[in-house]
Formats: sequence, C-alpha cells, structure tokens
Amino acid sequence: MNSFKFPFLGAKLVYAACIVSLLAGCAGPQSYVALLPSPDGSLGKVVVQGQRGEQLLTKAQQGALLDGSKPPFDVSNEQLQRDFGAAMKARPVAPEQFLLYFQTGGSELTPESKVLLQTVVEHAQSRPSVDMSVIGHSDTQGAADANEALALQRATAIAEQLRGLGLADTAMAIESHGERNLLVPTPDETPEPRNRRVEITLR
Repeated sequence: MNSFKFPFLGAKLVYAACIVSLLAGCAGPQSYVALLPSPDGSLGKVVVQGQRGEQLLTKAQQGALLDGSKPPFDVSNEQLQRDFGAAMKARPVAPEQFLLYFQTGGSELTPESKVLLQTVVEHAQSRPSVDMSVIGHSDTQGAADANEALALQRATAIAEQLRGLGLADTAMAIESHGERNLLVPTPDETPEPRNRRVEITLR
C-alpha cells in the first residue's frame, strides 16, 4: 500500500484529487494535491512526500503528484474547479473578527466603529449559521476591578446594539477580559485607545 505525507509549513488550504482512491491506498498517476491561499490571502508551504520523491509547494495554485515523482506544476482555475470544485464549496466559512473601539471611560463607540457595526451585522447575516463571541476590553487606566466591569458593560452594550440591528436570534457569548489581554502592552495607568475595545468573532 502506498503512503503519503503532507507536512504543513503554515496552516493553509490543500486539496487532494481522487481522495477516495487515496484513502483506499490506490492513488493513480494523475492524483495530486494543490496549494491554495487562506481566506485572508496568506500562503504557507506544503511538502508532498511520496514513494518516488519529495516536492515543496510554495505558490498559490501550485500542484504536485502524490507520488512525488515530478516537480510542482501550475493548476489553472478551470482545472481547480473541475477537480476540487465540490470540495471548495463544502469547506466551512472561516471565522471573522472585528474590533470596535471606544471613547475614554465609557461605552460610547468611536465614530469609525459605529459605522463598522452594520458591517458586522451584514457579515453575520450572510453566514448559513453563526455563533458570535463579544468580548470587552479596557486599557490600564483605573482600578483593575473597575475596568473588568467597564469591559463587560461595553460588551453588553454592543451585543444589545447588534440585536437591535437584526441579530436578535443570534447566539452570543458575552465576556469581559478587562485589562487582562491588552492589544497594546502598556504600563499601569496608561490611556491607550487601542486597548479600549470589543472583539467580535463570527464562527
């Protein structure tokens, strides 16, 4: 039985042609893998190790035969759709994260973040199903327990606004991290705008 290894140098998208045959240990001469970018556009590397050699994939839409016998080759959009179209349509939607920032000392969003709220709603509604986490954060100005409460107030306020904008039936996990997970590390009593935030993750 043939065996194949696909060591990942970065967590990226790889598709194997004839995957049923591969799992049965019956890969044909044209069976191959193709490297695709992640949804965020980043690209890693994949090593294809077969009985006849080892090949390194480093470019988007680059393929290699499963037996490792030939150098990597380019895979056209047409060939990708023909060989992997069903698999690409079936892959789960990647999580998305949004950062909303606040004015000093309260739960009032900055003007730019108010605009972003509607984008969050649109992206949530475009998913077949969605669960959402809403995590509040603060900077280090003030007492830690007060910042914990303030961050929860921020997360709760944002969740209420999102429900009012059309996400009333969406499952939301609301948490406070206070000043424990700073986006920008600072000393105590530092008013850092980027730490006054709510992180929203759509899954």
